[in-house]
Amino acid sequence: MESEIRVASVPADHVYVRHLSALEPDGVVRLPDPPTERAGQWWPPRMLDPEWVAAHADDFDLMHIHFGFDAQSPQQLRALVEALRAAGKPLVLTTHDLRNPHHADSAEHDAQLDVLIPAAARVLTLTPGAAAAIKRRWGVDAVVTPHPHVFEFEDIARPRPERSDFVIGVHCKSLRASMDPGAVIDAIVRDLPELPGARLVVDAHNDIMSPDFIRYEPALADQLRRLESDGAIELHVHDFYSDDELRDYFWSLDLSVLPYKFGTHSGWAEACYDLGTGVLAPDCGFYAEQLECFVYHRNPDGSLDRPSFSAALREAYESRGRHPHATVEGRRAQRSRVAEQHRAVYAGLLSA
Repeated sequence: MESEIRVASVPADHVYVRHLSALEPDGVVRLPDPPTERAGQWWPPRMLDPEWVAAHADDFDLMHIHFGFDAQSPQQLRALVEALRAAGKPLVLTTHDLRNPHHADSAEHDAQLDVLIPAAARVLTLTPGAAAAIKRRWGVDAVVTPHPHVFEFEDIARPRPERSDFVIGVHCKSLRASMDPGAVIDAIVRDLPELPGARLVVDAHNDIMSPDFIRYEPALADQLRRLESDGAIELHVHDFYSDDELRDYFWSLDLSVLPYKFGTHSGWAEACYDLGTGVLAPDCGFYAEQLECFVYHRNPDGSLDRPSFSAALREAYESRGRHPHATVEGRRAQRSRVAEQHRAVYAGLLSA
C-alpha cells in the first residue's frame, strides 16, 4: 500500500464523504468527526475551530472541507485559514453549493466562499458548469469530480416495483429557502387532467405543517390541506425519513419533481438515479449536468415558467419518467475513479 494520507474531513460521517472512500484500502484515512455536544451529530464541526487545528496538527496531513461552514463568519473562516497555514496543512475545498439552499440571500455564502476558495490549495466541484462559474468568479481552476452513489449497492441492484399508474412526487421537506413547492404543486394539479392515470403525492415534514413548530408555514399548510380535501393530491405528513423509508419513498415514485428556485447540485437527484426514479429539475442550477433528467425553466426572478414546466412534465409522463437506472457495476467503477481522483489530489499537494 502507498503511504498513508490522513485527512481532516469536514465532515467524515456524511453519505457523500463516506462514498468517496475506495472500496479497497488505498491509504486515505479520514479522521472521525470530533464529538459535539449532541451525541451522533457532526455539526457544528469542531475541526473548523483554529484551536482544534493547533491542538491536532500532528494528527492530520491536510483538511478537506465539504459541508458545515454555514455557521462560520468570514472572520472565523479567515482565522481557520491562518491556523492551517501556520500548521503547514493544505486546505482542499469541494464546492457543492455556489448558492446556499438554506439562505434566502446569497451575500453570506458569497462572503464565506470569498475566503475559502482563494485560500484553498485545490478546489473541487461536481460539474463543468460549476467549475466554469468558479473560474469566472474567482479565477480558480476547479477539479471536476462526479457525485458518487447515495444508496448502497444492494439497493441499487434491486428491481423497481411494477405498477400501471404514473406517480409524481413533490417533497416539501422542511421548506428550505431555495424551495418553491406551492407553485410547482399548483402547476401539476392543473396539468393532471391531461395526464390519464397520473397522480400527485406530496410529502412534508411535521415542522412546517403544524402550528406547534417554530418552522410552521401556514400558507403552504393551508394550500396542501385544501388540495388534499379536494382530492387533488395525496398528502403525507411525517418526520424525517430514515434511510430505508427514503429508499421505499423513491421506489414508490415514477417521477420526483425538484421545486427549487435556485441551487447548484443535488444529492436527492443522485439518489433518484440510484433507484431508477425519474427527475424533473429546474434549469437554475447544474442538475442536468449531474445526470440525465427532464428540465423546466425558472425565470430570472425565480418564478416558475408555466409553459416550460407543463412541456417537461408531459415529456416525463409520456416516457413514464424512466431514466437509465444506475447499475452496481457503473456506480462501483465511478466510486473507484472518484476515490482515485481524491487520492491523487491529496498526494499531489503533499508531495509539493
